Amino acid sequence: MGLLERLGIDAVNHGTWIGTKSYGWEHREPIKSISPIDDSVIAEVSWTSEDQYEEVIEAAQKAFLEWRQVPAPQRGEIVRQIGEALREHKEDLGRLVTLENGKIFQEGLGEVQEMIDICDFALGLSRKLYGYTMQSERPRHRLFDQYHPLGIVGVISSFNFPVAVWSWNAMIAAVCGDVIVWKASSKTPLTALACQKIAADVMKKNGMPEAVFNLITTDRVIGERMALDKRIPLISATGSTAMGQKVGPQVSARLGKSILELGGNNAIIISEHADIEMAVRATVFGAVGTAGQRCTSTRRLIVQSSIFDQVKERLIEVYKKITIGDPFDENVMVGPMIDQGAVEAMQKALKNLKSQGGEILYGGEPITEGVPGGNYVRPALCLAKNEYPIVQEETFAPILYLIRYEKFEDAIRMHNDVPQGLSSAIFTLNIREAEEFISAVGSDCGIANVNIGTSGAEIGGAFGGEKETGGGRESGSDAWKFYMRQQTNTINWGSELPLAQGIKFDI
Repeated sequence: MGLLERLGIDAVNHGTWIGTKSYGWEHREPIKSISPIDDSVIAEVSWTSEDQYEEVIEAAQKAFLEWRQVPAPQRGEIVRQIGEALREHKEDLGRLVTLENGKIFQEGLGEVQEMIDICDFALGLSRKLYGYTMQSERPRHRLFDQYHPLGIVGVISSFNFPVAVWSWNAMIAAVCGDVIVWKASSKTPLTALACQKIAADVMKKNGMPEAVFNLITTDRVIGERMALDKRIPLISATGSTAMGQKVGPQVSARLGKSILELGGNNAIIISEHADIEMAVRATVFGAVGTAGQRCTSTRRLIVQSSIFDQVKERLIEVYKKITIGDPFDENVMVGPMIDQGAVEAMQKALKNLKSQGGEILYGGEPITEGVPGGNYVRPALCLAKNEYPIVQEETFAPILYLIRYEKFEDAIRMHNDVPQGLSSAIFTLNIREAEEFISAVGSDCGIANVNIGTSGAEIGGAFGGEKETGGGRESGSDAWKFYMRQQTNTINWGSELPLAQGIKFDI
């Protein structure tokens, strides 16, 4: 039995799911799921039509009316079972992620583990969802707040984490009492189908409302329709800053809520007080993992002048040892980029770097020999200045810019002097530097790490960034509050009607 069959999805697939039922649409050329490993067509998936979109939204609205009344711990039990089903299919799902996305198999397994972890987190959360009791200034009054479900949560995910980001949103939203409409990336539709099928099977087995988890496979036209749809109170969108600059205003114009996880231009500062070998290891994983196609990938390395040459030479040494090729080969560290467009964008960025005065120390070129396809590149190690226009941009590719600093305040200034604000890190054994970096005058990012790299966030912490990264939080901590509406309640259990602020109003 083949991989797709073991996961319960056929070679030609319906791209629209209303809960447990799938629907095709034959009046448009289907999406071809193309593996970046060798450019082969894995399978075809049908698009979602505009009429089908309406059916999905209407079904989700009806399901919400029922799902919100299911006690939260029971919703948590459903999510627990989804987590168990993911455990059962972990290896196959990890293989499908690698096949469709191109990240090495260990990273594919890691992405599925993120889904399992968030199910575990959401299960515990389902018995919390705490409100607060405050002290009323009026006698015989109780003042408190509580949280209620929002309704439909629209999830727009990207190819680089084709399933994990959906789970961060969907599992938290589900225990909060919301229903989900997922617009997956058209570059990775099969992983979405597999996860939807797993969730659908659990819902059906438990006799739960049909349309809690829903999937549409569509282009920007219906994606824009989601952003403008007043029936979707919350849109959680992952993608480029340019995408967020369109989606954000569209949602806010109708006074909806949005969680935007957009571009990252993440930096690591390496102090003269750092454990250099630890810093180099973290830098390499952050810069070349997923072929540099993580929003948390390390783009800039800001190194103290006295150790700059030492770090540079060590990185060149390590980069020469990086193995590139078939991501299913356990000896390979870096698989392909997602497609030729990504390869071309990398080459354009390197050309711009050189025209602006930078230098390529090692790598950067496409690889055409000894690899199974045409989407492979050698990760690039470059000399640059922070103010170069190309360094100020996010290039979704394995390009690492080495930047020199003299004083620690210069490092902080350069670190923050980019438009994006997602993830950040410092390597230092100096407690003053470490504390300053995570203080209000230090990193201006949503994530700030000490002695670990910029990528590989745990699900227990809230995930998201500032500035052009968009805003809002997903996953752990108290990010669940974004998926609910807060309600303040006052109960008068006395026989009089005193007013707040001591106001007298007698009739």
